[in-house]
Amino acid sequence: MSIDARTKPSPGGLGQALIRLMMRPARIASSQPIGDRFRLVTLEGAALKGVSWTPGQKIQIAMGSAFVTRTYTPMDWDAGQGRARILGYAHGEGPGGDWLRSLAPGAQCDLFGPRASLNAAPLAGPLVVFGDETSIGLACALAAQDPARSISCVFEVADLGEAEAVVERLGLSKAALFRKAADEAHLDTIGAALSSLAGVGASFVLTGRAAAIQKLRHGLKRRAVEPRRILTKAYWAQGKTGLD
Repeated sequence: MSIDARTKPSPGGLGQALIRLMMRPARIASSQPIGDRFRLVTLEGAALKGVSWTPGQKIQIAMGSAFVTRTYTPMDWDAGQGRARILGYAHGEGPGGDWLRSLAPGAQCDLFGPRASLNAAPLAGPLVVFGDETSIGLACALAAQDPARSISCVFEVADLGEAEAVVERLGLSKAALFRKAADEAHLDTIGAALSSLAGVGASFVLTGRAAAIQKLRHGLKRRAVEPRRILTKAYWAQGKTGLD
């Protein structure tokens, strides 16, 4: 992607009209690689000023077209300065991964939002955030929302070393990291850990991979954890697109 133009290919007439009507223009202030697949991206622009944002809300960034977007959960949003940060994870080939890998300061983009996605504010008690690489940005946002609140983070990841570098960099050094196993055996260990936390009145935010969320949610229900103490949001599912 050229830093002088928006992500290619250029949108057609209808796409351009939708972008102008519905999206906020922004530019890349910085894109810092953390390992091979993570990018800590700062967006800035006049259209990001004065925006009301709540941790857990999402934005959708156009991948060269208003009809092709990728969804990100901002880590923070400075409405006074017109700046927001996202943690991107390029976990495969496709528009989102290509966009992240090509970013450079000065690049232009268009985004829709922020808008509702996940609201953990009503959950009572200590908070447990489960997810994967796509959930780390959300965990940062929730941890900053109420520094006095007890928050435990549990992530299933493909590369322990890379994930450790990310959570250390972002101030989540106490996060528990589990390497993904092909037979899903790691979810049994995670499920046991969540069950122990359920016994002390914790509430749960389950995000990331749809299949993992389903299994862990069923385990919590078997432990008689009340539905009002469980919040779920699938960001992706194997073989499917369109989740956010």
